[in-house]
Amino acid sequence: RFICIYPAYLNNKKTIAEGRRIPIDKAVENPTSTEIQDVCAAVGFNVFLEKNKMYPREWNRDVQYRGRVRIQLKQDDGNPCLPQFPTRKSVMLYAAETIPKLKTRTQKMGGSDQSLQQGEGGKKGKGKKKK
Repeated sequence: RFICIYPAYLNNKKTIAEGRRIPIDKAVENPTSTEIQDVCAAVGFNVFLEKNKMYPREWNRDVQYRGRVRIQLKQDDGNPCLPQFPTRKSVMLYAAETIPKLKTRTQKMGGSDQSLQQGEGGKKGKGKKKK
C-alpha cells in the first residue's frame, strides 16, 4: 500500500488545475522530491525516491521539477503504518508544514542578499543621436 506524492501536489505556485492538492496557504514554494523524502523518512515512513519520474501535468522538464516519492501509508492488513497519518492528505499537509523548517531552506534565505545588487551602470547611449 504505497502512495505517490509529486512535488506539484505541495507547490503554492501551482493552481488546483495544475496539480496542487492542498490549500494554497498551507502549500510550500517550489518543493523538491528530495525534501519530501527527507521529511517523510525523518518521521519514520518507509520511503522510496524515484528521480526520473515526472508528474504528467508538469510542462516544465527541468531537473528541479522531476521526481516522485513513494510512501508506505498502510501495512498489508490495511492498518496505517503510523497512526498519526491515516490518510494521504495528512501526509501531504505534514510535509508542506515541515519543509520550510529544513536546514537547507533556512540557510538559503539568510545569505542571498549580497548577490542581488550587481550589474548596475551598463552601456548607455548606444543608439543614434537625434539632432
